[in-house]
Amino acid sequence: MLERLVAGDVAKKHHVALRGAGDALRYEECITRDGFDGPYTIVYHERRPHTAKHVEPAGHGWAPPSDSGGPELLRRHYKTFELPSTDGAPIDCRTPLLFNDDVTVSTLRPTTADPMYFANGDGDDLVYVHEGGGVLRSQLGDVRFEANDYVCIPRSLIHRFIPDEGVAQYWLVIECAGGVGLLEQWRNELGQLKMDAPYCHRDFRHPVFEGPRDEGIRDVVVKKRHGFHRYSYDDSPLDVVGWDGTVYPWAFPILNFQPRAGLVHLPPTWHGTFSARGALICSFVPRMLDFHPDAIPCPYPHSSVDVDELIFYCRGNFTSRRGIAPGSVSYHPAGVPHGPHPGAYENSIGAQRTDELAVMLDCYLPLHATSAARGVEDDGYHDSFR
Repeated sequence: MLERLVAGDVAKKHHVALRGAGDALRYEECITRDGFDGPYTIVYHERRPHTAKHVEPAGHGWAPPSDSGGPELLRRHYKTFELPSTDGAPIDCRTPLLFNDDVTVSTLRPTTADPMYFANGDGDDLVYVHEGGGVLRSQLGDVRFEANDYVCIPRSLIHRFIPDEGVAQYWLVIECAGGVGLLEQWRNELGQLKMDAPYCHRDFRHPVFEGPRDEGIRDVVVKKRHGFHRYSYDDSPLDVVGWDGTVYPWAFPILNFQPRAGLVHLPPTWHGTFSARGALICSFVPRMLDFHPDAIPCPYPHSSVDVDELIFYCRGNFTSRRGIAPGSVSYHPAGVPHGPHPGAYENSIGAQRTDELAVMLDCYLPLHATSAARGVEDDGYHDSFR
């Protein structure tokens, strides 16, 4: 969570009456994290927010991830750009690729807006917009997003995506079961981002709140325990007149991340951007390289004995890898040493900058591949390091 915001009409004190036109009582809803001990947002509705009726079948959603087998401990390369077309709305066209109990990594290429609202009760969604743009609409307002933006949607927040018409979309989604947030090391004791943090509060775009809205949509699909459940309201769920709190969606441009350069090669933790339960999400952006006269800028070979590493390649010159293209996903499991392709380590000496753009995910629990991932796997990747 970033900082406390207030929008619209709110009561003078929480849990006291707020009245609107004609002395109509507003209805308070508390969106809480970690029970009642964590961040929260208080939302004020025109109507009671908990009157929706259950509708079967849900009729929307995506297939839950399942392990496709393959116990071989290998370095892997998945060509997500070769996945079959996933035309449709964001709520329907995710393709899960790798997963564990903490995160599920998917890609999607939506072509239309969500026809109903969605609330993910299984975790926060962190979307990286590889291509495209649009609007995330929620009860708390609109967040505009563009290519190269991260977009965060808190767990169970009612929302829908409205992609820009006529614009190709290509998104990476990391569903974080334990939530996603900023790294504690970048905050001071008051929660403010430190001046030496790789981003500042001004880098994040907040919801633009306009008050109650009726789009004529009455249905909400809720995801819980990898199942999808549909509910119908008598009136618009976007009946919020105001809100106050720290739980809300936001967008962050990856190119606003401030990279660091050192005398010699810095470990990936210096690129840490967001934290999740059991995972670290890093951003590799164009930057200056190491400035020791004998520095080897290319990442050194290393043995990841504790974490599985996944990298989604966006664009640029990936000096440590051959055969990588935008949309490639490399997967290096714990227990198998990995590093640059032959010649890359030696040839990097003297390089002064890199133009690569990529999203990395380090996970403590092993990642399992789905059949969709196995269907676009580069079978020769493991042996390409010989």
